[in-house]
Amino acid sequence: MALHSNHFTVYVALNNFILLLCDLTVPAAGSGISSVSGLLQPYDHLYYSGVRAYFAEEWEKAAELLEKSIATKDALARVRRQCHGECIKAGQDALNKLDTEEGSVRDLWALDWVQQRAECVRFCVGRAVSTMGQQPVSQDIEYEFISRNPYNYLQVTYYKLQKLQKAASAAHTYFVANPNHLEMRNNIEKYRRMDTVKEDDFLDREMEAEKHWTLYDSAQQFEGSSDWVQAVKAWKQCVNETLRQTEECRVQCEMASQLLPEDRGVDAGDGSVFEKAAALSLALLSCQQSCVIQVATRPGRISAQEDFLPMQLEHLHIAQFKAGDVGGAVQTLRSLLLFYPTDTDNLGNLQFYYDTLGGDAESQGAQPAREIVTYVSRSLQEKELLYFGMENLDFSFNDPDLWTPEDVVPETLREAWRAEKEKMNEKLKAGEKEVEMDDSGFYAGGPIPQVGVTITMDDDTLNGTNRVVLDGVMTQEECDAVLQLATAAASAGDGYRGGRRSPHTPHEKFEGLTVLKALKYAQDDMVNQSDARLLHELGERVRNVLHSYFRSPSGLFITFTHLVCRTAITGDQEGRQDLSHPVHVDNCLLEPDTRQCWREPPAFIHRDLSAILYLNENFEGGELFFTDRDAKTVTARVKPSCGRLVGFSSGPVNPHGVTAVTAGRRCSLALWFTKDKLHRDMEREEAEALWAAGGQSVVTQEEEGGKGSSGGGRSGRSQGSPKDRSRGTVTGAKEEL
Repeated sequence: MALHSNHFTVYVALNNFILLLCDLTVPAAGSGISSVSGLLQPYDHLYYSGVRAYFAEEWEKAAELLEKSIATKDALARVRRQCHGECIKAGQDALNKLDTEEGSVRDLWALDWVQQRAECVRFCVGRAVSTMGQQPVSQDIEYEFISRNPYNYLQVTYYKLQKLQKAASAAHTYFVANPNHLEMRNNIEKYRRMDTVKEDDFLDREMEAEKHWTLYDSAQQFEGSSDWVQAVKAWKQCVNETLRQTEECRVQCEMASQLLPEDRGVDAGDGSVFEKAAALSLALLSCQQSCVIQVATRPGRISAQEDFLPMQLEHLHIAQFKAGDVGGAVQTLRSLLLFYPTDTDNLGNLQFYYDTLGGDAESQGAQPAREIVTYVSRSLQEKELLYFGMENLDFSFNDPDLWTPEDVVPETLREAWRAEKEKMNEKLKAGEKEVEMDDSGFYAGGPIPQVGVTITMDDDTLNGTNRVVLDGVMTQEECDAVLQLATAAASAGDGYRGGRRSPHTPHEKFEGLTVLKALKYAQDDMVNQSDARLLHELGERVRNVLHSYFRSPSGLFITFTHLVCRTAITGDQEGRQDLSHPVHVDNCLLEPDTRQCWREPPAFIHRDLSAILYLNENFEGGELFFTDRDAKTVTARVKPSCGRLVGFSSGPVNPHGVTAVTAGRRCSLALWFTKDKLHRDMEREEAEALWAAGGQSVVTQEEEGGKGSSGGGRSGRSQGSPKDRSRGTVTGAKEEL
């Protein structure tokens, strides 16, 4: 039965909140991961353990754990789907009474309904998933799987194990979602030249999640060859699969464990049950609305296909008409008009179909598809609630649809948007350039706390916002020491063993070293201990300087530190037109054609401030440059030199790239900072613990305590409250400056 619209808000809120209270309690930080036979274990813990085995070159163990992490994540999704189906009717008797009972009794029946459903879900999921396996994972781990990084590790792992068919499949699976990854492209070409690898071995292991795109491409091919009968069949399948994928995504939003509002950084007022329920409900609805974007984003693409479902209906009704099924075209066109009811072209098409049918009243009276009616009606109800939250509860919501009717948006929000649009129009009429606003919370121009450091370039000379170039941050002796460290150890660093070709260009070699790796090499007497400590100290030095200069209103934490060297490959520079690092933004996905920057995974959305500390200048090229959002108009250039520091906010006001290194070796220390303590660099803390313990690794102690130890959340699983929770990070290839 359908819920009355005036009850919908309360029911969703109570349902979500009671589910959380009954089923999804977050354990205290440091809780161990129990190994319960037959129950699904945390896939993030399995993944992190697999990555550690990878870097320890334990290839068999790495393959087993990485594969298990992928299988466990998939199994968890299936369990959630199954339990959703089993529990959908739980409490139905109490729900039916909501239509007959009056007054306050109605609220009691609502509580009874959602509590029965919550108990059903708790029991159902608990039969298959361990307690820790039910907890939410960190954004770091979510990004790893969205970007298909497990297959990146598996490709190397299987190559080392000489399981070349599996390596080829892993490489192809990763490459589908990362088509600009030059090294993987080269690896795939090498596999193709191997006698033992056949074309059938290049399987996309995530193909099930892309079925609607396969149908989409097939339908367009049939259209191109004017095979309208097959085009109709393919478009129908594509529409159905898109609806199925969207529903699957929505179920995962509903069934996944949720953090309390305060653990999300959401202000829930005085913390009452109803305010927390409202915050949780809006978060759930926002997640379900965002499924439109997730399903409409092709693997390897930055942004979603706009109007993905309506566009399919547009193609379908035209194909049906050309295939002779005018009655079917009427039904499809009526479905399309649910999205755009006043579209003159489609209304004209509908009248044309009526005229073509003549006196066929049955075909003329065909109603929109039931599935589309449900889809649109549900979406509009959710949008009304979310816009209400925006207007009254300071909730943030980005509508994923272009077809949302204007009257769904509250008048106060529409007035604010109209006023903003008028201001923009006035500026355009006056010929003014659009003013780029930076909402990072940083304000350049604060004091420089370090003696001897001078401001070489500021916002004015760099033609931008929240940009600075400082000189004198390091002495020549310190530059030489870190360069020596780079020479001794960078080629054996975090995943770039042997000085691999750069992930951004085939004309340069790329080497990297983290603080923790430097310390471990120092313990093995591969590098000087004092040089490793200097690498760590430089991060703190840069943080202190930039925290003061940019007048950060809150704490600033290092989220990643990387010593990076790029070396021009001799004899491979003639006629070179590419960049050492293409233009990008550090915390969002830049789309130059539309000048949009999407702050969503796989971007490192937690990054707030970026910095580069240069170590040398004896090379050619390698200049940092800033651009407008078109990624073409250069606004400023910075030439590297020893001790020169470039700092800038990580958002869309500062697109930047690096010119080609055409001769020599360019070395720098790349650093990123965050205002969110949860995203601080856990590797630095592990290095500090190593020093404090006199060389005894915390990780080693945990491993000796048993395989079940979680290491205080080092698996990346969210635990405890924001004040004491640790966030693990996976060491791997990162975007470099």
